[in-house]
Amino acid sequence: MKRDEIITAAMHLFAEHGYEGTTLNDIAKKVEIKKPSLYAHFVNKEDLFLQVFQSVLGEHVLQTEKVLAQLPNLSIQDQLFHILEQVCTYYHRTNPSKITFLKRIMLFPPPSMQGQLRVSFLAIEQKLTMKLETLFQTGIDQGLIRKLPITSLLAGYYCLLDGLFLQIFYYGQEHFEQRLPEVWSLFWQGIGK
Repeated sequence: MKRDEIITAAMHLFAEHGYEGTTLNDIAKKVEIKKPSLYAHFVNKEDLFLQVFQSVLGEHVLQTEKVLAQLPNLSIQDQLFHILEQVCTYYHRTNPSKITFLKRIMLFPPPSMQGQLRVSFLAIEQKLTMKLETLFQTGIDQGLIRKLPITSLLAGYYCLLDGLFLQIFYYGQEHFEQRLPEVWSLFWQGIGK
């Protein structure tokens, strides 16, 4: 049994049932091994859960880097829109279980790991934050964005991103695609000159 197969199976179960609702027996059964065999790869359930989390975050980092690499030839407004659209739709298109896993653990983390999970997520998000800060500052310098505090622009953007993220989850891709241009237009009108 490969470690990656266990992590994938565990991710699906944690996404569906949460940390508390998933047992090591459930995971072993899903990958068709005996529970003691899991201990050859993981110390305990918490260790396995954290490995799943790190795996999903690692993919998130790669996807963020890919999105950021596509930006150089776009206007500031289009770069901000592209990031928003791509970050929101990536998981929904490729693996809905991963987005369900991330949402579940960020909204309802296991209490014993809440702080650790939040610190890890914020550290990963920092690369995107640095790019957004640069885009907002460049937009202000070029007279495209109102002179507002960068922290306020980031807060608004992340609230928009998180809200759209939930739109996909609740209403699906088609509804998201209809709403995205409307919501983006309102956001841009609020920050643009």
